[in-house]
Amino acid sequence: MSIQTRLQLLGVFSAIFIFTQAKGQVGSSTYSSLGVGDMNNSGLTQNQAMGGLGISYGDAWSVNQVNPALSVKNNVFNFQAAFNYKRYRASTESSNSTLDGGGLSYVTVSLPVKPRKWTIGLGLDQLSTVDYEHLVESPVVNSDYNSISRMRGRGGISEVYLNTGFELFKNFNVGVQGSYIFGSTIKRQQITLTNEDGPLVDGQSEYYNRLTINDFSFKGGVHYALRTGDRSRMNFGAIYQAFGDLNGKVFAKMADIGEASDENSDGQTIFNNERGNIYLPNKLGYGVSFEKINKFVIGLEAQHQDFTQYESFIGRNDDLGSSFKVGLGGQFIPDIYSIESVFMRSTFRAGLEFEQTPYLIGENKVNDIGINFGASIPMNSLSLLNFAVKFGQRGTTDDGLVKEEYVKFSLGFSINDNSWFYKKVFE
Repeated sequence: MSIQTRLQLLGVFSAIFIFTQAKGQVGSSTYSSLGVGDMNNSGLTQNQAMGGLGISYGDAWSVNQVNPALSVKNNVFNFQAAFNYKRYRASTESSNSTLDGGGLSYVTVSLPVKPRKWTIGLGLDQLSTVDYEHLVESPVVNSDYNSISRMRGRGGISEVYLNTGFELFKNFNVGVQGSYIFGSTIKRQQITLTNEDGPLVDGQSEYYNRLTINDFSFKGGVHYALRTGDRSRMNFGAIYQAFGDLNGKVFAKMADIGEASDENSDGQTIFNNERGNIYLPNKLGYGVSFEKINKFVIGLEAQHQDFTQYESFIGRNDDLGSSFKVGLGGQFIPDIYSIESVFMRSTFRAGLEFEQTPYLIGENKVNDIGINFGASIPMNSLSLLNFAVKFGQRGTTDDGLVKEEYVKFSLGFSINDNSWFYKKVFE
């Protein structure tokens, strides 16, 4: 079978796997096969528990990474890390599958250079995740053949960032963040043609694609607190993250099954570590929250990212649309001054999230809705154990699409210390 025929078949099977006649066995996060995968728009563990709230509100005991302007609130040294776990039940009209996965979510540090006036932070975070498996069986149009297509993808985009926030004037803070964007995504598609006698030896091929990204991005943020009483205030926040053209390189090859990832094997090399870029659209976020100091917070925030502007390495859009996310959430502390009860000093959180994802399957938009819970439990005078749980649903089984019902856990900790910047009193 010629290389040209194999590429034509690849294009047909890539377009067919989510649509119409195909019978699919779906793996983890089906839709992450599109674009750059699933974008992380919900922040750190404490933000996730409140529906992603973190643009307009932050506190002193958790790293404020969503809006760098809020890092000023970190008036003590703070080290924070977390792990995540996600379990999916993915369904089509004809089949379903349950898969799971997880790992390190983030590591971050906040350093108060001048408490309540100037703070510096750095960390490692995940921007997007690609994690899917598909097995699709389908008849080949105008032939006596059937096709079996196995598609797998792993990887994503991460960032190492350095940010700073400072008080520009009373109750008004600004912040900036510079990030080094990096990561690799590996996608494989194995195609086997069959007839009534079984697999065709000349009808087996594999397409292997490895995209590696290395570039920089910048984020700016503002925050303003309006006093509404002796112990209450309204918080307003906004962020803007500029991505644009991200430099990278691609290795892509078509070969026999099991040999496409080997640069020295026989086959057709399509991209031999060629340099280029993808275009990732910029992100805008804004929100407002009402805070009863040391008692409760409730807020509403939104984020926009126009993926109609997205371009892959070869200049395609992959049928992506505008992404919009809105989160409503808050937190409550029964009695922050309680001496005897850890429960009374704990912070309890809840929230709702609705996201119109950028994924367009035909004329169908894919929406994601979830409910969130979580808490921060004191481990000593300053440090905390943090957890968040989200129950969600994405997509539908209508029109040959995939519905994903999932539960996501995030478990981490905040280690805080207020002694590192104290001046020595005694020699």
